[in-house]
Amino acid sequence: MNSKPTWGDKTPLSSLPKTPTGIAGLDEITAGGLPEGRPTLICGSAGSGKTLFSMEFIVRGALQYGEPGVFVSFEEKTEELTLNVASLGFDLNQLQNDSLIKLDHVRIERSEIEETGEYDLDGLFIRLGYAIDSIGAKRVVLDTIENLFSGLNNQGILRAELRRLFGWLKDKKVTTIITGEKGDGVLTRQGLEEYVSDCVILLDHRVDNQISTRLLRIVKYRGSVHGTNEYPFLIDTEGISVLPVTSLTLDHNVSTERISSGISSLDKMLDNQGFFRGSSILISGTAGTGKTSIATCFVNQACLRNERSLYLAFEESPQQIVRNMRSIGLDLQAHIDKGLLTFHASRPTLNGLEMHLLAIHKLVERIRPEVVVLDPITNLVTVGSMSEVKSMLIRLIDFLQSRQITVLFTALTTNTVLQEQADEGVASLVDAWLMVRDIESNGERNRGLYLMKSRGMKHSNQVREFVITDEGVDLVDVYLGPEGVLIGSARQAQELQQVTGVAIRDHAMSRKDREIERKRLVLEAKIASLKEEFDSMQEELNKSYIEEELRKEILEQNRNQLIKNRHKDE
Repeated sequence: MNSKPTWGDKTPLSSLPKTPTGIAGLDEITAGGLPEGRPTLICGSAGSGKTLFSMEFIVRGALQYGEPGVFVSFEEKTEELTLNVASLGFDLNQLQNDSLIKLDHVRIERSEIEETGEYDLDGLFIRLGYAIDSIGAKRVVLDTIENLFSGLNNQGILRAELRRLFGWLKDKKVTTIITGEKGDGVLTRQGLEEYVSDCVILLDHRVDNQISTRLLRIVKYRGSVHGTNEYPFLIDTEGISVLPVTSLTLDHNVSTERISSGISSLDKMLDNQGFFRGSSILISGTAGTGKTSIATCFVNQACLRNERSLYLAFEESPQQIVRNMRSIGLDLQAHIDKGLLTFHASRPTLNGLEMHLLAIHKLVERIRPEVVVLDPITNLVTVGSMSEVKSMLIRLIDFLQSRQITVLFTALTTNTVLQEQADEGVASLVDAWLMVRDIESNGERNRGLYLMKSRGMKHSNQVREFVITDEGVDLVDVYLGPEGVLIGSARQAQELQQVTGVAIRDHAMSRKDREIERKRLVLEAKIASLKEEFDSMQEELNKSYIEEELRKEILEQNRNQLIKNRHKDE
């Protein structure tokens, strides 16, 4: 029991004692549960889920909170109730044997009721009091109150007995649920129960465009803050689940850890590291551009990291996806067999948008995945408008990011102005947006990948050609030619042309090198010849000079000798 429930920001909002219902999501909306020791009215049209709602309140209280309960039915017999709720996994016979609950069917015939001034509910009080005391009940359900007053038209008696019933239940200090049929223009047929109840919950079952949706709204709750919106709820084999949409706030933690996209060349475009963990990713493109292939590569990489993944398919069956991905070298069946990959495939028209959102919540809570894929989200437009789909995705992204779950969406585009505006509306919600487009040239269709945005990281602004082969998917550089971007066969031709040009250039360079070498040798030979000629001339000149000097020296010696001889003769 939570005497001080919290709401949103974890601060106490009410000191009103409350009894938790055990119904998934409802205690969050009511900030702790139903008012303890007070009556709560649950009203709605036929088939809205009033009996199942109140029965789960009794069973959850007995099993989860140790609070025995009494269920008094004025319409269905106990055998019928036991059989009806067995589909939810509730064994009422065993619970009765264990004295955890007590079922009581009170048969009332209109023909046997007479309006007299002496009409009262003392018989019911005695019967109900005995049932409460026999098991020490803390919870009581009366289903439905219209049958109790079915033969009364005197508003004075009716009002007095209703007040006496509600007052008696308060005196017994039991938390009570009273179910009532929806009236015409009022919440109940009598129009009185909602005024004497401390808490009123309205259940609605709507059908729009052949899609049924169950909704819950808290009309009033005395002494407590509570959610005021309409909340979708789901009835399945696990009971009732309510989706508390208003409790989602933008205060979740973020991670700086990066995870691979499963395509190494795409990781290089994302600052060589990939996406942020817990982020949201959108892959949009026309039909056949490979959106599912990118999504399965992402899931495959997560499974290789031993992380659990949930794949929600709205277009193809799991068997189709597994078979198709084998053609690009991905063995998804191995991950399924290991329990790492879970597929959930359904047509969007199976449920309304809110029911799809609630089903995803339940799957996430049960599987606890690290990665979630929705393929494609555009199919959801068949069960709601684009604004409704966007509203659903906002709540889904907030829910997943609060749990640090990375989510990847694929979206089909049709290359129209309206569709581009729709894409931009969805793309504003996500952290990263990849667009794959058809590029037609040279009589063929190829794919180009554009990284439109990636919050919080450096990323490439260049177009990459997206190719799918037997060995997987890859991104290759595109070529810029005179006429623009070259992809496909034009890119291959450009690559061959470049290879040919390189070979021709190398051949030309080799020939030029040989010619230069030959000229260099000829020049060196001429230089050597001129040097030899110069040396020869230099040697000839030196020879003449030496001979002249030698002649002068000899002549000087002869002259001196003559002078010396002349002096001797004298």
